[in-house]
Amino acid sequence: MAYIKEERYEAEVTEKIASHVYEILALLGEDPQREGLLKTPERVAKSLQFLTQGYGQDGGEIIRSALFEEKYRQMVLVKDIELYSMCEHHMLPFIGKAHVAYIPNGTITGLSKIARIVETYARRLQVQERLTVEIRDCIEQAIHPLGVAVVIEATHTCMQLRGVQKSNATTVTSAFSGAFLKDARTRNEFLNLIGNR
Repeated sequence: MAYIKEERYEAEVTEKIASHVYEILALLGEDPQREGLLKTPERVAKSLQFLTQGYGQDGGEIIRSALFEEKYRQMVLVKDIELYSMCEHHMLPFIGKAHVAYIPNGTITGLSKIARIVETYARRLQVQERLTVEIRDCIEQAIHPLGVAVVIEATHTCMQLRGVQKSNATTVTSAFSGAFLKDARTRNEFLNLIGNR
């Protein structure tokens, strides 16, 4: 697939990240040479590369790889798309789901492409607010629909494990364009559909 960077861990990059993780372990008071930590720097390096692989992907190209002419002009909704991202402020995970809808204007895209662009933008250091807008804008620019709606619900481990330590707090963000922004009935239809579990 041309739109996804080849899945490999470049040895030089892995080695550089691992050397810094080694130093961090030592600064935390650990012994990076003890048996349980010997391979930790390399594992963390590869994990970070996987968790941020979205930097090597192009959301617009993903959508454009599966475009089809279609006269359908009603809402297309893909809901409950699992997402895993990392807060750019603390580099701790936030986990949730995205609900993404658009109203075609003569062109549709493959349903799996909607989930793929959520994954592409989530697999970067993020804030939930920007992630929500990036998904909306990607669809908007790639297929020029009559409107796009995105709602993300997520829990942030940076709030659960440190700081205020509120384990039940959920953050909800939304971004609308076109018909979803201008027409309350269309927006409410979307919100009702994602509210029905």
